[in-house]
Amino acid sequence: MADKLSIRIDGEYVAAHEGQTILEVARASGKYIPTLCWLESLTPVGACRLCIVEVAGVGRLLPACTTPVQDGMSVTTNSEKLAHYRRIALEFLFSERNHQCAVCVSNNHCELQTMAQRLGVTSVRYPYANPKLAVDVSHPRYVLDHNRCILCTRCVRVCAEVEGAHVWDIGSRGIRSMLVCDMNRPWGQSQSCTNCGKCVQVCPTGALAEKGFAVEEMVKQDRNVTRLAARRGVHQ
Repeated sequence: MADKLSIRIDGEYVAAHEGQTILEVARASGKYIPTLCWLESLTPVGACRLCIVEVAGVGRLLPACTTPVQDGMSVTTNSEKLAHYRRIALEFLFSERNHQCAVCVSNNHCELQTMAQRLGVTSVRYPYANPKLAVDVSHPRYVLDHNRCILCTRCVRVCAEVEGAHVWDIGSRGIRSMLVCDMNRPWGQSQSCTNCGKCVQVCPTGALAEKGFAVEEMVKQDRNVTRLAARRGVHQ
């Protein structure tokens, strides 16, 4: 068994084990830290940066989902500074793509939308990039709308770690980064896709959706996928 550690989260001593991350310990202790890219039982990547926390003695903010705990660590999960930077990160996500909530199948069932409400983001202070992005409708059952993608890589990880198909990846860099299928093929031409739909169910926005749903009708069932991943011991 991993060595037991003692750390403080928001001034409260909590038990932890070597190998756990700050986020895992915080959630086990009933303390909320916002996340969008993290999903239980998948490998954490620290993509969204919403889970940043303050650690005493460290001069920068750290992502809770990828930072391992250390004995004696003192962590702050909620402060004005953290709230400020989390709102900035969220505003950048909105400004980088074309998130038109009113016409989205995931409207009122979108984690990005819910997070904005929870963190108090009611407007965006940065200029919108307004990129001209494609909508891939080539698959017979599903659709990929790049306009709503936040590059969280949940779909990439669930396809690789749970389904084992390795259909998805992120192509290019920076602002040009895009979700790509089978070395940049249309989804409908994929030779490795098993049509399982796991990527659709774990997508936090309307970027991946099932065809045939109208506005506000697409409700994701990511818990079914994470339970399957946990049973398979995907991320230990």
